[in-house]
Amino acid sequence: MLHEMRNATLSDNSLLREGLRELRRRLPPGWSASELTSEPRTSIALAADATTELSAPNGRTGTITFEARARLDPKAVRPLVDKLRLSGVGLQGAFVVVARYLGESTRGRLRDADVGYLDLTGNARIVVADPGLFIETQGASEDPDREERPARSLRGAKAGRIVRALIDRREPPGVRELAILTKMNAGYVSRVLALLDTEALVTRVGHGRLESVDWPALLRRWTQDAPLESRGAIGTYLEPRGLSALVARLAKSDERYAVTGALAAAALAPTAPPRLATIWIRDAVAAATRLGLRPAEAGANVMLIEPADEEVFEGAAQRDGVWYAAPSQVATDLLTSPGRGPAEGEELITWMQGNEEKWRR
Repeated sequence: MLHEMRNATLSDNSLLREGLRELRRRLPPGWSASELTSEPRTSIALAADATTELSAPNGRTGTITFEARARLDPKAVRPLVDKLRLSGVGLQGAFVVVARYLGESTRGRLRDADVGYLDLTGNARIVVADPGLFIETQGASEDPDREERPARSLRGAKAGRIVRALIDRREPPGVRELAILTKMNAGYVSRVLALLDTEALVTRVGHGRLESVDWPALLRRWTQDAPLESRGAIGTYLEPRGLSALVARLAKSDERYAVTGALAAAALAPTAPPRLATIWIRDAVAAATRLGLRPAEAGANVMLIEPADEEVFEGAAQRDGVWYAAPSQVATDLLTSPGRGPAEGEELITWMQGNEEKWRR
């Protein structure tokens, strides 16, 4: 029998019931979950909406405590976790947030805090120590009802300019300064900052002011909305004499270019020898001819990208006559590059975290 949900709204009740159904579908054979119960709150800090009792095939039982949230943004995870710790909810079992949909950033923050989650698209992670139970499933990667709300994205050249400006500067710029730096409308800058604040990627103090920027998280979040292929037209080529020959010709070239990817990362934090040269360049076809490159789909070792926005050249630095993109641009490009690109991107981010004085302005 489903007891009255004194602590939840009608909408929450529906989420809880659906959440229980989703849990039951994912339980291993022989396991069961009781109907939901809701006890009177004993503390204003108590976070739970309802509980269900788990029964294992060997007769052992445990408890899952549910918290229903119509929506949970990444920024709201920390207050929820703090409230959970104060209340003691979940200490004797598993605490699970139930929602219609939970975004990737939100799920990551819940996972890092050892808080379970279950959304109605199939994303779930539930860990119960006694009796031993572990459930982890993948559901939707995007909100199925996203079109019902204003777009929430860092995709596009305008958003990219703002992201780069925030990552590259030690002192967080305010709205007006960002608008000047990026040549953007202050209203648009404010909307982007509101999104970043909701995602807990920046900390705002007062109107139009920023206290801090979580630049590694912001960089990774940017790549989710703006992968490499969305930021320019890509062509693949072969340099039969190897990348060292290409680098030598680039040092003598008057092209407008910036080397990025593994070749640029190796110039900052040498790792494995790069096998692919990725270069931002204005006219890929013409440049390929002047650089002696051959168009190639298979076996290519050079990737030329015509940028959708020339911001990719911002902050480029010259070393031994060769122009390399700014570290923030290089890391972003690597995270959605083929092959070892993502791993090399993470290695570069680690170097950037330990050497901020060498690249942040």
